[in-house]
Amino acid sequence: MLSIKQQDDILLVNVIGQFSLDDYKQFEDHVRYLVKQGANVSLLFDFRDMLGYSIDVAWEEIRFAREQIGHFQRVAIVSEGQWVSWLAWMQSLFMPHDFQMFEVYDDAILWLEGQES
Repeated sequence: MLSIKQQDDILLVNVIGQFSLDDYKQFEDHVRYLVKQGANVSLLFDFRDMLGYSIDVAWEEIRFAREQIGHFQRVAIVSEGQWVSWLAWMQSLFMPHDFQMFEVYDDAILWLEGQES
């Protein structure tokens, strides 16, 4: 399940349970809408409640991020799991935006707002 909320210039994406390709497509649609409106947003992915995702989601994430180059200011990922952190770091190598991993949600928000924690 996916929850998407917007807080000023930050798009908050919370993944609960299994992260499916349909969930990711929902996220893509939301980002495309914001880009069409001229928004240049920062992203916060909260993976603390995610149980897992399939390779098709990982591949789509790389493809979509490359398509949207220049539309993200910063990307923060909140996760307590070591494997999620490792996969996110690997994918960040293909994406030129400012990227940071966090274990504490509030620290990620502060960083996205430009207030280093």
